[in-house]
Amino acid sequence: ALLMHLTLVPYIATAGEIKTKPTQHSVKELRSIGLQPDILLCRCAVEIEESARQKISLFTNVEERAVIPLLDADSIYKIPGMLQAYDLDDFVVERFGIDCPEADLTEWDRVIELEANPRSGQVRVAMVGKYMDLLDAYKSLNEALGHAGLQTGTDVQIEHIDAEDIERDGTGVLEGVDAILVPGGFGDRGIEGKITAVRYARENNIPYLGICLGLHMALIEYARNVCGLDGAHSTEMQKDTPHPVIALITEWMTAEGGVELRHEDSDLGGTMRLGAQPCHLEEGSRAREIYGTEVIDERHRHRYEVNNNYLDTIREHGMHIGGWSADHSLVEMIELPDHPWFVACQFHPEFTSRPRGGHPLFTSYIEAARTHAQG
Repeated sequence: ALLMHLTLVPYIATAGEIKTKPTQHSVKELRSIGLQPDILLCRCAVEIEESARQKISLFTNVEERAVIPLLDADSIYKIPGMLQAYDLDDFVVERFGIDCPEADLTEWDRVIELEANPRSGQVRVAMVGKYMDLLDAYKSLNEALGHAGLQTGTDVQIEHIDAEDIERDGTGVLEGVDAILVPGGFGDRGIEGKITAVRYARENNIPYLGICLGLHMALIEYARNVCGLDGAHSTEMQKDTPHPVIALITEWMTAEGGVELRHEDSDLGGTMRLGAQPCHLEEGSRAREIYGTEVIDERHRHRYEVNNNYLDTIREHGMHIGGWSADHSLVEMIELPDHPWFVACQFHPEFTSRPRGGHPLFTSYIEAARTHAQG
């Protein structure tokens, strides 16, 4: 085992000096409960001189080379290189007796380079959700859009719009945006505002990405306004809807081939479709073109599904199914072939987006937003 302790080394600007006492005291408290750090990562706003590192080492019983300065950085992606510069990786593999080649941070260096380069374009993305008082709820989505910006050289400006504002004031807040995104969520608050946002994107040829609940909203909007299914809804929000285009599916096959059962009174968490599951992409679909492969694995977190009883009606009116579950029984992706870029998925692609390569769905989405911005 190896214990790594992150600690703060305050810089007192008026005195022009750093203080090592908080770190010493922190380690003392750890040792009082039987924990001796092997490595200290010392956060500080300025360089920590060697004499200060020696002092910390002396009073904490941590090797001097394991007292690693970690300066404030303007980009989190610089941190791996900063730690490598102080041989943290060498210390760790040495302590564990691991025989491995030197770490190659080329991909991280490219991310830093992309971040530093001037962006060749800018897009405004309207994210229409319900948790706008706590934007960390959309942290993964914000990061995924940022990753797509890195991959496409685009300055992605995210405008977080409360769906209830659209319900109250109309679609004026969506004017001039280059793309619209409806993210996941639970409950009925703001639902009609999200449906209105989907319609605005569809009718005005604005790139649209729906994720999880965003797929449900896209299907409900299409069922109501294109297929003529008045009152179409999800039984999650309206149990007595005359057209339950989204409903609680009571039985489906898992990725392992087993059968999962659930009902309305089932434990909410225990009966979700959770984790990475395969999705089969339809040949000729935009989804297949974006991913460049027939089968993908994406992570799920939901209970309600597209009601297959309405698939014929929906497809007859022009909507395509872009992807299916492992046993081809549940809808995973929908798209509109006559729209510049209209895609929705039941899974959460933001969970698998990475700064070093982004995610094909978000990259394609931002490329479409750039095309829209250029007119």
